[in-house]
Amino acid sequence: MFAEAAEAPAAVAAQLARNAPLVSALASSLRARPPRAVVTIARGSSDNAATYARYLLETRLNVLTASAPPSVNSVYGATLDMADTLVLAFSQSGRSPDLLAAAEAASCGGARVVALVNDEKSPLAELAALTIPLAAGAEKSVAATKSFIAALSAVAQLVACWSGDDALKAGLEALPGTLASAWALDWSAALPVLTRAEHLYVVGRGAGLAVAQEAALKLKETCGLHAEAFSAAEIRHGPMALVGAGFPVLAFVPSDESRSGVEDMVADLRAEGAAVLAVGGTGRDRLAMVDCPPLLLPLAQAQALYRMVDALAALRGHDPDAPPHLAKVTETL
Repeated sequence: MFAEAAEAPAAVAAQLARNAPLVSALASSLRARPPRAVVTIARGSSDNAATYARYLLETRLNVLTASAPPSVNSVYGATLDMADTLVLAFSQSGRSPDLLAAAEAASCGGARVVALVNDEKSPLAELAALTIPLAAGAEKSVAATKSFIAALSAVAQLVACWSGDDALKAGLEALPGTLASAWALDWSAALPVLTRAEHLYVVGRGAGLAVAQEAALKLKETCGLHAEAFSAAEIRHGPMALVGAGFPVLAFVPSDESRSGVEDMVADLRAEGAAVLAVGGTGRDRLAMVDCPPLLLPLAQAQALYRMVDALAALRGHDPDAPPHLAKVTETL
């Protein structure tokens, strides 16, 4: 896990350069014939990447975006009208039966299916009308790391080209260096709190909700830590009832319009006695974060997270490369 996560900056640099002509052509066709909606299909870390896609597509392109549960097709056999929609299918392996069933049903329903997949020879890549290779290289660790970051960078490149966002394009050019700087950050201050934790809230908002979801998943699968991800806007709708003295919270502070809401929630959680580890932002007990464009901040947060999670797993007596009961390719029906 450690070695593969460390490869993310180089993998992203190669991916962005390789995919530039392909993504530019796709963006041109989408501008010429905009879809009536975008639908994402994914599982696990890939579904966390789909959360990131939704926020970018809706806030930067004003295109309605929704996640489609694969079981609607694979289990219930429903036939949906997908005419004039763009379907983004996210996967590392491209081999899960339910994901393939959903992608095939979408294609039959009239959708334009684009696969964002790491295995370019996978059944998903063969089924899709177009494949955007994640180009992360082989991942042997069960826990996906560089392929998750590669999925986010592929989404950001598509949105930058589709929307013509020059600032985002410039941020992407600097992204490999940003990721390298994030990898060097010291989050050891989080280890004493998380090593003894039994339960944890992970908080984010907007595009940053994706990294909160990813953090919760990684902490469960590699560290044996029960972690649940929430939008900062949802904490008061029930979850706050469990917060008390010493309750651990990992909060990813965004740098966009949602920042003040997350900062307010951090303050409220601390007022209840919670042990809040805030990533970025201002104030006390902060984990360091690099400076980068708001839409790319989740990638830097994820990169720093992976290094800390790898260290935490060892402290908690777990092997992050071989979590119990899990396999690299998950074949959900």
